[in-house]
Amino acid sequence: MKTERPYHIKSISEYHDLLGVEKPQHPLISLINHENIKNYSEEKLRSKTYDFYTISRKINYTGTMRYGQHYYDFQEGAMVFHGPNQVIVSELSDNVNLQGWTMLIHPDFIRAYSLAAKITQFGFFSYAVHEALHLSDKEATIVEEVMDTIRKEYSSRIDVYSQDILISQIELLLNYCNRFYNRQFITRKTANSELLINFEKLMNDYFEGNNLSLKGIPSVQYFSTELNMSANYLSDMLRSLTGQSTQQHIHDKLIEKAKHILTSTNMTVSEIAYELGFEYPQSFSKLFKKQTNITPLEFRQSFN
Repeated sequence: MKTERPYHIKSISEYHDLLGVEKPQHPLISLINHENIKNYSEEKLRSKTYDFYTISRKINYTGTMRYGQHYYDFQEGAMVFHGPNQVIVSELSDNVNLQGWTMLIHPDFIRAYSLAAKITQFGFFSYAVHEALHLSDKEATIVEEVMDTIRKEYSSRIDVYSQDILISQIELLLNYCNRFYNRQFITRKTANSELLINFEKLMNDYFEGNNLSLKGIPSVQYFSTELNMSANYLSDMLRSLTGQSTQQHIHDKLIEKAKHILTSTNMTVSEIAYELGFEYPQSFSKLFKKQTNITPLEFRQSFN
């Protein structure tokens, strides 16, 4: 079966043209009012990827919106974030009433600023749509207050301070969204506790038997796929619950199993490395020392 290649949108101006909205006031940043979109059913927009960041607030939608194979209700309002080169598959029904806004930010707009490095640390730019940020009334007010400042600056006459002010406000918005996501993790404690239970069960099942030697060390993507969420969202959820990312949990489990083998068998370090799914024994020894501050042999000797 042939997979349709997503349409690559190279510029903000091109995206405006596809949506049927007026040209952006700046080639590297723009604001789109959803009510002005005339052409959301454009075939090229069903499966797409951008060269820029998008931040959207979807409010009081009527009708249905499909991302991938799932339908979502945005009547209560939600924020979604996409990063460059992320594939987005979406579809609107014919009766959709679009409300809200989208801000487009090209990486070149922030390249000379500290935000260029910091923006990659916001994991929510690669969350799936069903992991959207749902704002409380108070949070929505804060977001809209920041956006009002951005709108005013965006529509004002450009001067030497314009870019500095816009970028500082964008960073403020992202910091608030990061705080609100963490609040969302906390307020969904019951669901998050179930996630932790399911994650630990998947970990235990994988690390039992011969899975490591046969299939190799499990990836973060393996667990996120099994739990039906994006890799970044899973890591951020686990970090909020346990203080550790998915990768750190995997490493801890590997070291725990390695310690058991070291103290209960006469297997060599190389044999243990291969048993645990490592391609090279050096990689196992390096991780073990990083996690425990001693080598596998030193650990074994401490028990003899």
